[in-house]
Amino acid sequence: MKKIILDCDPGHDDAIAILLAWGSPDIDLLAVTTVAGNQTLEKVTTNARAMARVAGITGVPFAAGADHPLLGPQLIPEEIHGDSGLDGPQLPAPGVELDPRHAVNLIADVVKEHEPGSITLVPTGALTNIALFARMYPELVERVAGVTLMGGGHHTGNMTPAAEFNILADPEAARIVFEAGWNITMVGLDVTHKVLAVPERLQQLVDVNTDVSAFVAELIDFFGASYKRERRYPGPPMHDPLAVAAVANPSVIRTVAAPIYVETQGDYARGQTIVDLRRTWTHSDPSTLAQLDDFEETPRHHVAVDADCDLFWSMLTQALANVGNTNFAD
Repeated sequence: MKKIILDCDPGHDDAIAILLAWGSPDIDLLAVTTVAGNQTLEKVTTNARAMARVAGITGVPFAAGADHPLLGPQLIPEEIHGDSGLDGPQLPAPGVELDPRHAVNLIADVVKEHEPGSITLVPTGALTNIALFARMYPELVERVAGVTLMGGGHHTGNMTPAAEFNILADPEAARIVFEAGWNITMVGLDVTHKVLAVPERLQQLVDVNTDVSAFVAELIDFFGASYKRERRYPGPPMHDPLAVAAVANPSVIRTVAAPIYVETQGDYARGQTIVDLRRTWTHSDPSTLAQLDDFEETPRHHVAVDADCDLFWSMLTQALANVGNTNFAD
């Protein structure tokens, strides 16, 4: 099993990512931390704790983190996630007590408690908490197996022509994270826009026939209506669940190794992830890794360039089946 810490800002797709992490037989969910992003820190933390009740999560600490970006005001996409950050279904009361530690300190404590190289950080929101962890505990960076994040894109943005929301929400934090020295797998818009919850995929989840799968269907109904109205999409992208799935089963995405940079300046490019794909290294076959004359070594970062949609939906469906009926509304 892959040990992960999920750093999130629920958010409809974050909520589904929590369910996937808890229900996957290949994931050991060690902690859930929250960061201001899709809504205020207070709201996303309430949403995360509500999802703990929906999923029936026990024995996992939940902690709140940064309530604003490193620089500037918070950017809130209320047109996508609504006033609560998780509009749509009726949310149950929070299912877990909030850990008194700040999220960054909880992450550090969990990393210290486990063997070096055994924990993957999975941030699915703004990268503020992860940047603070890297700066406050630089000695722990090398103990982390890697960072698999949802964010960025190598072709386009969604908040601007260049920038994806999670990176634009705190570009300075994103730059710190990408330059911290650990291995990063970037699961960006180029692949998350391939796993849309179109009606036939949504029906797969409905057919699980549990109170939790019905709740997910309500989440997707609201999320999908937002994407249809705002972006003209036939279904909402499963951004954050794909990042979790990529840790559980790396074959759900195809990646290439490439340098990745974050732009923090400019009227049009702030928040852009610049992926140097001029010459690439394939990740799936190490024997083909090329040592190129203008790089001293193979890049430590990988960018997802394709996704196995059938495998992803199978993984999510099975995770919901594993969660089962939790009677969260009782």
